[in-house]
Amino acid sequence: MAIQKEFLVRYRSEGHVRFQVPARATQAEVVKLLTDKIAAIKGVSSVRLFRRSGKLSIRYDESVCRFIELAKQLFAELAELEQQGWFKPQAIVDGAKKSRFGLKQKLKTSKINRWLDEKITAAKETAQAAKVIGKLSSKGPGALFKNPEKAVIDFLNDILILYLIKVHWNRITTQWLVKPLVHRYEWMATFYLFFLLVRSRKPK
Repeated sequence: MAIQKEFLVRYRSEGHVRFQVPARATQAEVVKLLTDKIAAIKGVSSVRLFRRSGKLSIRYDESVCRFIELAKQLFAELAELEQQGWFKPQAIVDGAKKSRFGLKQKLKTSKINRWLDEKITAAKETAQAAKVIGKLSSKGPGALFKNPEKAVIDFLNDILILYLIKVHWNRITTQWLVKPLVHRYEWMATFYLFFLLVRSRKPK
């Protein structure tokens, strides 16, 4: 179908006409070319093409350019652009692909995505560490059968220590180690925590 037949008049008054335009005429490059050509028509005072709603609004001076003359020149410009291949469906497909690609890139670099990546990575690291600590603390399946209560408590204690170290790791490396005297109470609490851990592991 010729592109001119897809331009439908939706509203017309003195000096103003509004067309419903097809999607293939709302691409950014096409809109720029088309509006420039229409604005160059003698008697046209303003032209706007709304890409989302697919509406083309033209205001003109009927004493200089009647509606019939305006329509003829508009259709001539559309025919020329169509012959040049500006309204090919492939151009729309390419534009849609670029738009989707751009959206994916924005999502990849968004704060929410970065936050999710950090949380997923942290969860994986915690799970892996928990497996290692579980093996060390329980000393194999035998410890669980010999003394289930102690094995479970030891495992939970290790998980708690792992969590506390993970939460305070940034402060440990950037503050506590740099100024140990300033953070002496934090170090005292840390040593006492390890003392309790070692003490709980000693056989009675």
